[in-house]
Amino acid sequence: MGTLVGSFAALHGPLLVRHWDVVEAPVRAAMANAFRELGAAIRRAQPDVLVIVSPDHWVNFFIDNYPAVCIGVGDTHGGPPEPWMSAFPFKEFAGHPTFASHLATTAMAAGFEPSLSHRLKLDHGFCIPLWKAELQSLPAIVPLIVNSIEPPLPSFRRCYAWGRLIAEAATSYPDALRVAVLGSGGLSHSIGEPTMGQVDETFDRGCLQRFASATPDALCDYLESGAQAAGNGSAEIRNWMVAHGAAGGRGFELLHYRAVPQWYVGAGIASWTM
Repeated sequence: MGTLVGSFAALHGPLLVRHWDVVEAPVRAAMANAFRELGAAIRRAQPDVLVIVSPDHWVNFFIDNYPAVCIGVGDTHGGPPEPWMSAFPFKEFAGHPTFASHLATTAMAAGFEPSLSHRLKLDHGFCIPLWKAELQSLPAIVPLIVNSIEPPLPSFRRCYAWGRLIAEAATSYPDALRVAVLGSGGLSHSIGEPTMGQVDETFDRGCLQRFASATPDALCDYLESGAQAAGNGSAEIRNWMVAHGAAGGRGFELLHYRAVPQWYVGAGIASWTM
């Protein structure tokens, strides 16, 4: 029988790689320390499988064919294709097709209809949190692409339900398997819009407070009513909702938050106690 052993979330802003030095040294130090804390928490959980939840940034899909949700069920996945990610230490990832297929079967039985892919390229959304967390070795990776790029987008409630499905798939897996979840993206940011570079700190802090103390319904109501106004990139909080759902909506622990307009993002890192 499998076990859900951890749930985590972190930003994946590209400027953390491309323009790390544009912010003051204390800001960089605090961010680096928080990512190290995230890496230590993942290592303590000792997952055999890490389900990473991220959008696809036009690497595998485009607007002519962008699924709401896609599970990577392949034996392997390709590393990030972006040229500015060339120093990322992993060029290929081991998958876990048996658990990925079990997750897909669990989802179908519950009335969810994900797309499946036997070969994905994992872009910066999947890779930056792993890189900044300084993980020297990786468990098997099961990518879960959730569309937060091009409307129509899955609702925040649906994303929370996906988290519950991952937990169900973990505990119903027939063999011993340690499963963890990493939601990648957010918090508030705006890309390619007139508001690009603006960070809605008020929205972010309201979001974080509700992750810590509100009911899932109250959190979803807050996000559905306010995320769009906080910038188009704020849609990536859907991936945090998957992590929150996997943890049963409990145990949220904020590891770090800072509004960093130089990196175009409300930079958040969190874990959930299991």
